Amino acid sequence: MITELACGAAALVLYLNTLDADFCYDDSRAIKTNQDLLPETPWRNVFYDDFWGTLLTHSGSHKSYRPLCTLSFRLNYALAGLEPWGYHLVNVCLHGIVTGLFTTMCRPLLGGGPWSLVAGLLFAAHPVHTEAVAGVVGRADVGAGLFFLLSLLCYSHHCALRWRGPRSGRAWLWLLGSVGAAAGAMLWKEQGVTVLGVSAVYDLFIFHRFQLPQLYRKNAPLLISLSLLAGSGVGLLAARVYWMGNKPPNFSNSDNPAADSPHLLTRTLTFLHLPAANFWLLLCPDRLSFDWSMDALPLLRTFADWRNFQSLAFYAGLLFLVWYGLRGSPIVEKREANGKSHVTNGKSLTNGHCHHLHTDLGSPGEPGPTKNGTQNGTAKVHHNAPWDSLPPTGNLLMFFLALLTLPFLPATNLLFYVGFVVAERVLYIPSMGFCMLVTVGLRSLYVAVRSRRHRTLLLCSTVGLVLLYGAKTALRNRDWQSEETLYRSGIRVNPAKAWGNLGNVLKNQGKMAEAEGAYRNALHFRGNMADMLYNLGLLLQENDRFSEALRYYKLAIASRPTLASAYLNTGIILTSQGDVEEAKRTFLTCSQIPDENLKDPHAHKSSVTSCLYNLGKLLHEQGQQEVPLSKAPSPHTAPWAPVMAAHCSHRVMG
Repeated sequence: MITELACGAAALVLYLNTLDADFCYDDSRAIKTNQDLLPETPWRNVFYDDFWGTLLTHSGSHKSYRPLCTLSFRLNYALAGLEPWGYHLVNVCLHGIVTGLFTTMCRPLLGGGPWSLVAGLLFAAHPVHTEAVAGVVGRADVGAGLFFLLSLLCYSHHCALRWRGPRSGRAWLWLLGSVGAAAGAMLWKEQGVTVLGVSAVYDLFIFHRFQLPQLYRKNAPLLISLSLLAGSGVGLLAARVYWMGNKPPNFSNSDNPAADSPHLLTRTLTFLHLPAANFWLLLCPDRLSFDWSMDALPLLRTFADWRNFQSLAFYAGLLFLVWYGLRGSPIVEKREANGKSHVTNGKSLTNGHCHHLHTDLGSPGEPGPTKNGTQNGTAKVHHNAPWDSLPPTGNLLMFFLALLTLPFLPATNLLFYVGFVVAERVLYIPSMGFCMLVTVGLRSLYVAVRSRRHRTLLLCSTVGLVLLYGAKTALRNRDWQSEETLYRSGIRVNPAKAWGNLGNVLKNQGKMAEAEGAYRNALHFRGNMADMLYNLGLLLQENDRFSEALRYYKLAIASRPTLASAYLNTGIILTSQGDVEEAKRTFLTCSQIPDENLKDPHAHKSSVTSCLYNLGKLLHEQGQQEVPLSKAPSPHTAPWAPVMAAHCSHRVMG
């Protein structure tokens, strides 16, 4: 318990400097403008809308169904309104709880000694978690991680009770609890449902100690458990697909450029490289960014791209670890068997550290046989329950690899397209498997080396790694203090998006000249961004530079013909310049744009309504009161009001 509390406390301390942070990036749309958080909105709407407050069945919804996370935001709003510190406090506390549960799960896998502490501290301090913890919308990932671990711990209890007696009702209640927690994890974020697959791997490789050379005889309780896991997974996924209208979401090409590429080779090489790129963020989290869309990760177009070697190295290493895990670890086992060791209850104690000598436990549904005595110098082994000994290194590798890869699988773009190429907060749950892999590697090195000096050096390196991760996390948290610091930190990774969003911040601060420079920098890197073209036009219009503004509005419309706010402000400028007929045509065109496949249909409808109002006003002034309109204007819409378009700050499926 002390180890768990220490790791949880470390997680809390590392993120204390986020409590005074502001809302940043996606927080605005998910919280500040989300109608589902308001008290006057029926709470039932949360279960029919996506994460951003758009109806799930609407064509513009990106289908991110996370009602438990949205309900937690609504509770925050009810308690403290839009005060950011309350939202950040909940995120930090959740991360501390998840870290404590993660350390609890590590104890039976890595032992109760220092190694579970190392794994817990690595998870608490890993810099890739900053987006999930310091960014309020990252609560979806942290909450999913909490229920993910609860589901896994429930399943481990199910396995233990099932071993004692397959007919035990309590065992199947724990399985029901595991499935319920998996459903909860999915309602926090989509990838949470993958815990069912991780649980199956746990049953096979951790509880049953499965290895490739051995063949188990028929085991009905195991087959029943695995079948129930598979059936539950299929049922939960089917229910989610049905609830979102049986339609996949639509994404813009800037969110996922590879998916929009017409070349099969480009799509294949890029998508195969994405897991390697994400793994590198776990291994060396030095180059982090709030957004990886657009050209932040350039497409791989040819075999000559050097990043293909990085992909090959990643998959070669992954396949080697899988082979090693399935075949066992004969070199390490031989070293442990021939070293100075003794075994108690299946645990090999070598120089004060606990390691498992693999033996055949027979059918886990029955108590294993007891063997006493020593043959040919072999240590005495007592076969008791599977949890009486630490799993072999090979079996641990298989489970840790499953924990690393299965939760990340939905984000790979290998099964279906998603609205991003890299998203750091998606790595929150997979990082659990990474931290365990690093820890078991350090433990194996500690066992392999004999020199006290080398072991001391290894321990010092481990402490140094934890401190380095912690320092990087504390520094990265400062980037998330405000939108300005966040966007400035992202310029080296995604200059187009970072400069564009920074321009919005500077404009709100009244720094018009700097904002204009930021917009032009963004367009220098990516000249067809409709939102940036519109925002630059709006800035110029507000500074009475109407001719320039009109030019950028027309460029924005050419880039995105459905950008209603650009039509609205174009019509306003044309009217002020006396070109009434062209203004009327512009307003009419805007009024006929449907709201299908749009990220923010509410803002679109507001702009369309304003266009209709202004068109009606022009017709009234010309004495054309009887001209029919397709829609009635809203009496609450102010005439001639410029409408701010989306600031290009939203990333889907993040």
